[in-house]
Amino acid sequence: MTLFDTHAHYTDNAFNRDRTELLGQLLPAAGVAAAVTAGVDVESSRASVALAEAYDYIYAAAGIHPEDCAGAGERELEEIRVLCRRPKTAALGEIGLDYYWAENPPKEFQQEIFRRQLALAREVGLPVIVHDREAHGDSLAIVKEYPEVTGVFHCFSGSPEMAEELLRRGWYLGFDGPITYKNARRAPEVAAITPLDRIVIETDAPYLSPVPNRGRRNDSRNLPYIVEKLAEWKGVTPEEMAKITFENGLRLFPKVRI
Repeated sequence: MTLFDTHAHYTDNAFNRDRTELLGQLLPAAGVAAAVTAGVDVESSRASVALAEAYDYIYAAAGIHPEDCAGAGERELEEIRVLCRRPKTAALGEIGLDYYWAENPPKEFQQEIFRRQLALAREVGLPVIVHDREAHGDSLAIVKEYPEVTGVFHCFSGSPEMAEELLRRGWYLGFDGPITYKNARRAPEVAAITPLDRIVIETDAPYLSPVPNRGRRNDSRNLPYIVEKLAEWKGVTPEEMAKITFENGLRLFPKVRI
């Protein structure tokens, strides 16, 4: 099957020992024909763009993650703006809100940086990749302030009701390794109400490895486990699900050319 990993972090230090072999040989051999590697701050966004420019099938997202937004200001946002204008930057991300860790930057500051990056996405005409952890109400309220901006809620963990609202507004939902976990109770409900043409598959590599590789470093070769689970839930074959999600990824990220 031909696969599109719409969210990974191949600039992460976890890939330092074998990044060249993985991206240059192993992923293409496994049928990975497209992948978006997302930044979490200025440095990783620059590195993501560099990777995208080194490999034809890799594209970048540039953005400032809520866990990494402390100290972000005009200079950092201007750097992201410049990176967003590079030919192989397909999205602005990973951006959003994360209220899970008490040591994260204050909620109000996270919200400010989120709003400023949504405004930037509107300015540069790119879709966004949204990180929403334990912040469902605020995340939904803030994206509703920018109706011209859509994209994907990465590793969606909200309610079916929130999913329906986002889908009405033109958003895509990302499904990752946790849908294969035994405690994935809400994910089947969300998948049930999500049309086939709004589902994209992600690894969040090197994180969130699916069963049977949970606990190990993740990479795009694990996408078939996610495809198989979604295919089971939606009543299609894995081959059909792979084709559908590949086409969805191309619509979500119009700059991707394969």
